Amino acid sequence: MNETIVCVVGNVATQPVYREVAAGPSARFRLAVTARYWDRERGTWTDGHTNFFTVWANRQLATNVAACVEVGQPLVVQGRLKVRTEVREGQQQWASADIDAVAIGHDLSRGTAIFQCAVKPEAPPVTAARPEPAWETPRPADPQDADVRQQAEAVVAVT
Repeated sequence: MNETIVCVVGNVATQPVYREVAAGPSARFRLAVTARYWDRERGTWTDGHTNFFTVWANRQLATNVAACVEVGQPLVVQGRLKVRTEVREGQQQWASADIDAVAIGHDLSRGTAIFQCAVKPEAPPVTAARPEPAWETPRPADPQDADVRQQAEAVVAVT
């Protein structure tokens, strides 16, 4: 498919909003991504323009985002870029850059983290296994036996 996959590094700008919807858990937050460059005149690193992305997470990723992502934390986000433009009544046209996240993690070049596996819900208890039903009907060995069997089944069906 022709999708634009991006990997961005930035800081969480808004508290994640978590919702349970019919399709499963969903979470969204804004990520601020600021370009940095070396300013030769000043001899220091300087902040450039800041881009803001709305990051969308679904299913287990949404649950994990809600549990451990907070405002100000540095993140690495990988996902599909979607740019939307809309015109609302009485307003000018505006654009929004969204990322449907595939993976989200803390930027370990700027701090440390402790990874913990997500707890999966327990499977329902397994009941005693029933034997597999015999789905195949055995072939009659003799054509006369087949006629007798059909006659017997017809008698049983009538009664």
